[in-house]
Amino acid sequence: MAKIETDRRDFIKYSSLGILGAVLGAGVVFSPYAVAQENRLRPPGAVTEKEFLALCIKCGQCLQVCPYHSIKLADIAMGHGEGTPYIDANERGCYACNAVPCVLACPSGALDHGTEKAEDIKMGIAVLEFPDTCLAINKTPVPSGYNNKMHMFINSVTNVSPLELEVLDKFDKFEGKECTLCADMCPIPNPLSAIDMVPDANGGKRPEIYDGCIGCGVCQEVCPTNTPSIVIKPRASYEDIYKS
Repeated sequence: MAKIETDRRDFIKYSSLGILGAVLGAGVVFSPYAVAQENRLRPPGAVTEKEFLALCIKCGQCLQVCPYHSIKLADIAMGHGEGTPYIDANERGCYACNAVPCVLACPSGALDHGTEKAEDIKMGIAVLEFPDTCLAINKTPVPSGYNNKMHMFINSVTNVSPLELEVLDKFDKFEGKECTLCADMCPIPNPLSAIDMVPDANGGKRPEIYDGCIGCGVCQEVCPTNTPSIVIKPRASYEDIYKS
C-alpha cells in the first residue's frame, strides 16, 4: 500500500511538472507571435510596438489627462499587453489635442516626447474598408438616431469636458444631410490635408485619404453605419497603404 501511495504522489508530481513545462514552453513559443499580432491603436507618440511594450509602465497617466476620454487600458481578457493604453476607435477616436497632453504625461518614453503638436502624430492611416456601405457613395442621407452612440458614450462619462460637449454639438447637426461626417469631423488643424469628399463614379461622393492623415480614429468613430465603413489601420503609413 505504501508503495502505491508513493507511486501515486510521484505520478502527480511529475505530471504537474510536465504540464507546467508544457505551459511555459508554449509561452516561449507563442509569446513572440502574440507580440507580432499586437496591433491596437496606441495613443499619440507611441514608439514601435516592441519598444512600447518594454517601456510602458502601465501608470495610466495618459488616460488621466486625456480630455476626450479616448484612452483605455487593456485588461487581461485582451491578452498580451495587459494594462497598456490603447484607443478603441469604434467608441472614441483621438481628437488630436494641440498640446498632446498624453505625451507630456508619459514618464517612461513609451510615448515619444518629440510628438509636440497634432501634425506630429502618426498613429496609423484611414482606409475606406467597406465602400459598399458608405452612405456618401450610396447617396443616402445621414439617418435619424445616428448620434445615439456618441450620446451614450458621453452619458457613460462622469466628468465630461467642455471640449467633448463642443464635439457633440457639432456632431448633432448632420441628420438628414449628405454624409460628410468623416471629413467634417476630422480634428486636425488642416483636415483637407488628411481627408476630403470627392465625386464617386456612381454620382455620390466618397472619402479620399491623403498623406496628412494621422490615424486618429475619429472618422471611424463618427461613421454612422453599423460597422464603420472607414477604419484605421494602426501603425500603417500612407505609403504602406496607398503607395504599395
